[in-house]
Amino acid sequence: MPLVKNGTEIDNVWAHVPDEGELSPGGCITVSLARFRSEQDLLLARNTDIGVRLEPGDDPHELVEHLDRLQLIEISFPKYTDGRGYSQAQLLRRRFGYTGELRAVGHVLRDQIFYMNRSGFDAYETDRADLHEVLNALNEYSEVYQPAAGERTPVYRKRHEG
Repeated sequence: MPLVKNGTEIDNVWAHVPDEGELSPGGCITVSLARFRSEQDLLLARNTDIGVRLEPGDDPHELVEHLDRLQLIEISFPKYTDGRGYSQAQLLRRRFGYTGELRAVGHVLRDQIFYMNRSGFDAYETDRADLHEVLNALNEYSEVYQPAAGERTPVYRKRHEG
């Protein structure tokens, strides 16, 4: 699946290890929140990068004390109609101050990418949109109206600044 980050398609050096899968001795891996909780000491002691994949029903509050040690948090979108990942991203970025990579994985559609970016995602793994479509989605709107996790200044603030 193509992985788009910072306006370019990049190689995915991360591997998701299922709960029943064996951990490799090295490399960048992500695990489920449940596995992270149950094997936390072992995972954090590894001399490699570690990440966590959140499913829609997972609570990001459970990661707060470890955010500075996680290089990647993947948020899974099993269906395009499930929007809980947007809330998870907002919590991680705006409330908890997570600064690592926040990646949308799963059923990621071109039409969702602008809103995912506004929620705090900075990488998108999708086989439903290519680099050109992702870039177009990110630049689709020249102005925004609500404050969000991104750097863009809402229109109402621009009006009152000048």
